[in-house]
Amino acid sequence: MSAVRRDPLPRVSTLFHQHASHPSALSHPSRVLTPADHGWDTVRERSFAPSRGEGLVPGRVVRAERGLCNVVAETGPVRAMVLPSSGTGDRLTPCTGDWVAVRPAGPATSTTVVEVLERRPSVVRSTSSRTSLTAVLSGTVVLLGPSGAGKSTLGNRVLGEDLLATGAVRGSDGKGRHTTAWRELVPLPHGGVLLDPPGLRGSGLHDADDGLEHTFAKVDELARDCRFANCAHATEPGCAVLAAVEDGRLTRRRLDSYQRLQRENIYAASRTDARLRAELERPMKQISRQARALMQSPHFKA
Repeated sequence: MSAVRRDPLPRVSTLFHQHASHPSALSHPSRVLTPADHGWDTVRERSFAPSRGEGLVPGRVVRAERGLCNVVAETGPVRAMVLPSSGTGDRLTPCTGDWVAVRPAGPATSTTVVEVLERRPSVVRSTSSRTSLTAVLSGTVVLLGPSGAGKSTLGNRVLGEDLLATGAVRGSDGKGRHTTAWRELVPLPHGGVLLDPPGLRGSGLHDADDGLEHTFAKVDELARDCRFANCAHATEPGCAVLAAVEDGRLTRRRLDSYQRLQRENIYAASRTDARLRAELERPMKQISRQARALMQSPHFKA
């Protein structure tokens, strides 16, 4: 059970206890880090005014665990409890990078995360159970790559000091070791923050319809002149996109990239949309039925 001490004098330094095997970027050698160091701005401050009237203070989650968070608040880093979810989605499930409303500790209560504030763009990490872990981005530099690639080493170079834990390379093959076991948020020297997550097995798209339309605006513009509204730009007659490839207005490589990302986006959506998943699986099931019927035919010869 942690205790919170209230000191009537202004704080000039902060001591944050962390187990030796779990170094944290919450501590800082020269001064107390505040929400402003992590991107708190006047726009967020104005929207937070009603919460201040209720005795809450803003903070940013720099590390999230089950039921607990490391939060940088106005008085410095604090360890805060997370209220159990009450069936309201993930509003009370803070992730590293989230801005949260915190109720300071009282004589008989611990510091508590009351609400997750409005989220901006995010990176979603898929799990084997088809659930998702979210890292929230706002003025954030994210290090992405496989385990042992040197992300934390690169992060320390960007930060200008060794705040992120790193490991030595393996002597057998010279490859890096898996070191980072949690996501950690660290302020950058010249503004913004750095998010160092564990290594990824792979990356993919998530709800990227708007992004694809923006990135491949020329393809979408050409597609409006296709003969068929559902043209796949493959072999269909009257395809304006294929015509643009033939006359050099659009490169084949650009079209291939568009179609590959479209397929990936549809597949990602099908993991949570049962109807879409069934629609994608229908052609394969038809092929399987036709193959079985052929093999059961009296005229079939192995």
